[in-house]
Amino acid sequence: MVHEWSLAEAVARYISENYRDKKIVEIHLGLGELQNIDEEIFSFALKEILRSEGYNNFDLVIRRVPVSLRCRSCGFSWSISKEDLSEELAEIIHFLPEAIHSYMRCPKCGSRDFAIISGRGVYIEKIVLGESK
Repeated sequence: MVHEWSLAEAVARYISENYRDKKIVEIHLGLGELQNIDEEIFSFALKEILRSEGYNNFDLVIRRVPVSLRCRSCGFSWSISKEDLSEELAEIIHFLPEAIHSYMRCPKCGSRDFAIISGRGVYIEKIVLGESK
């Protein structure tokens, strides 16, 4: 829960610093599934923080970004879902996504040298503005 609030604070800080005198109509975010973020807590936290900054009546659109991995040794690409991870591993990766390299291997060649192509982090995809505040 604390992790979600910290991420929400970071997004809110970016928005308030870069859209200070703008009326925000919609905020579109991508949430990487690897982070295993509780969307309900994150959404609540972000809305509350932004409301305290004077941003009201905006729609928050969240898109879950699936995890995609690619082996640097053999080039094989694969994906994983939350169901592929144990509860313990999901919790570890929630706080430190790079820890996945210690627990997973390429299903084709067995290498631990793979890249996280998508599904990591929180990012702003789009902000729709209305008339000035």
